[in-house]
Amino acid sequence: VTSEDGKAAADDNIDLLLENLEQSNGLSLQNDDSGVSDRRPVLHVEHRNLNPETELKRYFGARAVLGDQRPRQRNRQFHRTTWMTSPKDSWPRFSRPGISMTLLETKDGIHYFTFEHSREYQQVQFKFLDAVESMDPNNIVALLQLNPYHIDSLLQLSDVCRIQEDQEMARDLIERALYSFECAFHPLFSLTSGTSRLDYLRPENRAFYLALYKHMMFLEKRGCPRTALEYCKLILSLDPDSDPLCMLLLIDFLALRSREYQSVLQIYQDWEEHRNLSQLPNFAFSTALCYFHLSQQENIDPEESHKQRHKADELLQIALIMFPAVLMPLLDLCTVQPDAAVTSHSFFGPNSQIRQLPALAELTGLYVGRTYTLWREAAVMLWLEETVKEVLRRVDAKDPVVEDCQNKRKQRYQSAPRNIHRHVLLSEIKEATSTLPLEVTTQPVMGFDPLPPLDSVMSYTRPERQRVGASNESTLSLFFRSLLPNFNIQVSQQEDDMEVARAGQELNQEVNRLMVAMRDMLANIRFQEPPREDNPYRDDDEWD
Repeated sequence: VTSEDGKAAADDNIDLLLENLEQSNGLSLQNDDSGVSDRRPVLHVEHRNLNPETELKRYFGARAVLGDQRPRQRNRQFHRTTWMTSPKDSWPRFSRPGISMTLLETKDGIHYFTFEHSREYQQVQFKFLDAVESMDPNNIVALLQLNPYHIDSLLQLSDVCRIQEDQEMARDLIERALYSFECAFHPLFSLTSGTSRLDYLRPENRAFYLALYKHMMFLEKRGCPRTALEYCKLILSLDPDSDPLCMLLLIDFLALRSREYQSVLQIYQDWEEHRNLSQLPNFAFSTALCYFHLSQQENIDPEESHKQRHKADELLQIALIMFPAVLMPLLDLCTVQPDAAVTSHSFFGPNSQIRQLPALAELTGLYVGRTYTLWREAAVMLWLEETVKEVLRRVDAKDPVVEDCQNKRKQRYQSAPRNIHRHVLLSEIKEATSTLPLEVTTQPVMGFDPLPPLDSVMSYTRPERQRVGASNESTLSLFFRSLLPNFNIQVSQQEDDMEVARAGQELNQEVNRLMVAMRDMLANIRFQEPPREDNPYRDDDEWD
């Protein structure tokens, strides 16, 4: 619609209307080419960047990525339009599995949502837990045949397929779970506005976090780090304060891989004051690496390049002084033989790794195991070598910064929070998982809910059921059960004190009666002696 002078009327401009609507209620009606400020929010997410085809087209071109997909779409069955995944014709016909999303409250422009399970879905969930306890993946497969969009079954079976190196099927199952979630979204829930929250304390919400995380890791391994970065920001935006999957340990790596250096620096500048990101080894080293790469760009002014390089040198020196245990494992994974002056020096020697606290060892192992490929470039390794020499000079000169960092290492990192342990388990990086404490490694970890919060908010609970023939019964218990079918040693574990006492008394009486019966039986047994050789009444065929 145009006005009399031929220009578009402001009130009728669709782009302006959408932009105003987004600003007024926080909805995610994104406009890619609308006027956006140079400095976007830290966790800004764009719909088009959630699709890996956007990134692949940038690398290989639209023709190479799409191929002959377009003609096939005419014969596709109808699917709801979604942002995170593209429904496939090979998937089972979608029917709502019983998941819905509810708006709990709106506070200061932030919408708090939660997923809810219908009564029918809860029954399927109970069957799934039985299938998990059976330790047989075929039971989960059978459950999925009847309920093809049950979330936890899809997540668990995806892990099984990934372990069996069926990556295609594992990725397909995760995409099916995301599609099921997205079809249940509340109309006000937004993936991109950064104003939607999901509480990880609610078990119904955790599966969405895990599905997003697993999908993100598949994208990163597939060679789509920019798309994976967008999902990383999305996960972080769902609960930026608690960060239940500790995405701050990963976001810098994905940004570096996708060469989004300014994103790392913006997060560091905006969140350092209240998050102390410099205390994390990954941000301490990644910010220095970002400044170094910025100084190496071809179209940069020489003076600006010198300034960026100087900043990179300073930050890397501080990072090495603060986290000396990173250097030797990093060089080892990069297959670089360090100089004799470095290996023989006590600052970077074996003591630097032996003396570090377990929580710090977990963080450094995670960083080294994840990002060592970023340091293999010749220019980066040469810069690291020069910086290490400067650090050793400062250590020998007894720079006060060295002692200050040493004191900080002793005071901090006493224990890692639960979300860091959860992140390490999900990362499956052996350099980090080997440093997990015993209280984590000795408890069973379920792929559909690793290390659940200790203060979970349960909306429904699994009904108690009789466990017949439990595998943890003792041999004596099984023997008693074979003699007395009504014998049940589990009755002594009831919650009510009176019932416990009564059950214990009945158990003692039953055991006493059993022992009396056994004594009587043994007392009445008479063993007949075999006939002697000189017995004249011996039957010749008796002992044949």
